[in-house]
Amino acid sequence: MAQYDTIRTAGAGVRTAQIDEGLRAHFNKVYGLMSVAMVLTGAVAWGVGTSPAMIAAIFGSPVKWLVMFAPLIMVFAFGAMINKLSAAGAQVFFYAFAAAMGLSISWIFAAYTGISIAQTFLVTAIAFAGLSLYGYTTKKDLSGWGRFLIMGVIGLIAASIINIFLGSPAIMFAVSVLGVLIFAALTAYDTQRIKSEYIQHAQYGDQEWLAKSAIMGALSLYINFINMFMFLLQFLGNRE
Repeated sequence: MAQYDTIRTAGAGVRTAQIDEGLRAHFNKVYGLMSVAMVLTGAVAWGVGTSPAMIAAIFGSPVKWLVMFAPLIMVFAFGAMINKLSAAGAQVFFYAFAAAMGLSISWIFAAYTGISIAQTFLVTAIAFAGLSLYGYTTKKDLSGWGRFLIMGVIGLIAASIINIFLGSPAIMFAVSVLGVLIFAALTAYDTQRIKSEYIQHAQYGDQEWLAKSAIMGALSLYINFINMFMFLLQFLGNRE
């Protein structure tokens, strides 16, 4: 945030009005990409999850392991490949990831009532909007949260994988509580990070980098939203 104030005050070769206008356009693109990905995820999840035959074929066979871990593998691959991909290629990969995520969470339509899924989605959307707005507007520097939040995410992944085999309700409850808190904090943190990164690079006019930055920002916020939704569903969802 200090960089933002410095550039706004000193100009740094770019007028404040231009920075503000560009920042708004950048976030419009970030949220637009995220929204398209969410629609794609929802469509795939609903299409598969409301078909008993498809649910049985996927989650009643070893294929479920590929479906469950595919999004995790893809997101790591995306991070490794982003510098080699064009902006258009990165966007296609992002949408492919969103479709894979929809497939991996499609089981929720067989496990929970449609009304409870919709209600949980609405609660998540409201919470996400408030947290992202806080991250965008706060003057507090949230960059110090990053290391601890990443460590928390790694711990959540490890605990979730272990609990796949243990099936412990206590571990699942603890993971869900911590998951909601960690991804809520990550929403505010990532929003501020996206804003700061744009401010730092806007003056150089690297449109290819800015386009990729918008896609990576959308990916970060999308992942935060999906994880908050899934963890909240553990508390708010009504089982079929």
